[in-house]
Parts: sequence; C-alpha cells; structure tokens
Amino acid sequence: MQAIWMILSAFLIASMGVCVKFASAYFTSAELVFYRGVVSVVFMVAYAQVHGTSLRTRYPGMHAWRSVIGVTSLSAWFYAIAHLPLATAMTLNYMSSVWIAAFLVGGTLMLGKPGKKGPSQGPLVLAILASFAGVVMLLRPAMDQNQTFAGLIGLLSGLGAAFAYMHVMAISRMGEPEIRTVFYFAVGTVVAGALGMSVTGLSSWNWQHALWLPPLGILASLGQLAMTKAYSMSQNHGGTLMVANLQYSGIVFAALYGLMLFGDQIPLIGWAGMALIVVSAISATVLRARAAPDTPAEEH
Repeated sequence: MQAIWMILSAFLIASMGVCVKFASAYFTSAELVFYRGVVSVVFMVAYAQVHGTSLRTRYPGMHAWRSVIGVTSLSAWFYAIAHLPLATAMTLNYMSSVWIAAFLVGGTLMLGKPGKKGPSQGPLVLAILASFAGVVMLLRPAMDQNQTFAGLIGLLSGLGAAFAYMHVMAISRMGEPEIRTVFYFAVGTVVAGALGMSVTGLSSWNWQHALWLPPLGILASLGQLAMTKAYSMSQNHGGTLMVANLQYSGIVFAALYGLMLFGDQIPLIGWAGMALIVVSAISATVLRARAAPDTPAEEH
C-alpha cells in the first residue's frame, strides 16, 4: 500500500504541474504562488481540524525561514514549468536528492577529522557527477531553443528544494508534525505571492482561465499528504527506500502529460539525460540513506 500511496502522490504532483503549465499562459508566477497558497491554507486548516492537530507553533522563526527557502524554490519551479517541457522542469526539480547528496559529501570532506577513515564516499560522488552529466544532456536541447535561462532557473528550483528539505529535517527533529509544517509553508506562499503581485500587478481576470487555479493548492496538498502517508506506512512496515525512489515516477507522469497535452518534443539526448538523472538520483537516495537514515519525506 505504501507504494500505491507514493505513486498516487507522484501523479498528483505531476497533475499540479499540468495546471501550472496551462495557468501560466494567463497568470504570472507570483499570482500562481499566491493562489496555490490560499487554497492550501484553507485545505490544511480543514485537515488539521478533522485530525485534531493544533496549528500553534513554538518555532515561528524556523517556519519563516523554511517558507522563504521553499517559496523561492516553488517560484523558480513554476517559472521553469511555464517555459520548459513539463518533464524537463519536473526532472530538474527532482534533483534535490542529488543536491542533498552533494551537501553530504561536502560536509564530510570539510568536517572530517584528518587521519580518521570513514565510509567511502566514492560511489556517492560518482552518482553526483553522473547526475550533473545528465543535466548537461537534458539542457542541451533547451540551449538550442533559447531556453537556457529557464533551464538554469529549473536547476535552481532543485537546489532550493534541497535546502528546504534540510530545513524540514531540522523542524521535524523539534517534534513539529508534518501538518503544521505544510500549513505554515502555505501561509508563506500567500505572503510571498501577495508581495510579488504588488510588484508585477494583477492579470486580467477570466473565469474560464481561473478554473486552473483551485486545483493548484488542492493537488499540491493532496500530493504532499499522500507522500506523508506513504512514508509513515513504510516506517511501520518497511520499504522506505522503495517508497523514496517511487517518487521519481512523477517524471514519467509528467512526460506522458507533456506528450499528450502539450506536444512536447524532447530529442533523444534529452531523454537520455533525464534517464541518467533519475538513475543517479535513485542511487544517491540509496547511498544517502546509509549516512542519514530515518529522515522525513522530501517535498516537491
């Protein structure tokens, strides 16, 4: 069942990407972030009420920093989705596992004691290098289509997601429930989106176009909750690594959506780069789990 929950989560998040892709033709990234946040806040308040979870926190500063990092990553991801093939934007965002592995290797090298032998980081380094080789292959077609800037923004969205994930790890260790963490992130997206809209202005309103907005927050919240359910079940019944790696099925769903709905054309070298990133990210997840077990779910 935990595998089904994770695949469902990946499907919901990829479906949210479809809504972003369609809505980005009519609304700015700041507006999309704002409306996603509004719907998510309402949804999470209702969800917390049903489960009897208090939303009061003793760590407002930690949640604020997590929101700043997460909103930056989310905005970059929405921009990438608007300007790149959907599968490409999804793949770049899902590189957060590779970035975390890179931080882990860097921290080991910087903080390791001279002369003290620890576990070999060679396989993890190879996975990281392979992933970035995949990025070069994936972004080569984007460069040919003058999408280099959007590709770099997509890459930064994965970096931001990695920072946000590490922040979530710290909050989780303080005993904060996932519902509360997701709620305050939604509040942060509302505030950040409103600030962005004060600069970019409001797009002309059309109810037909606005129909793409409610699913943003609903699908995002449902996807995150399904992911949390998958991880909680895997901790009780085993299979955490399998569940963690099944999140990459979202790239498959995004590729199918891109082909069927948007007619995305990705050259063979782009597909090969995508496959290399997925394989190396899975490898990095497995290798990282040995060094940092029992970590909370990654968010997308």
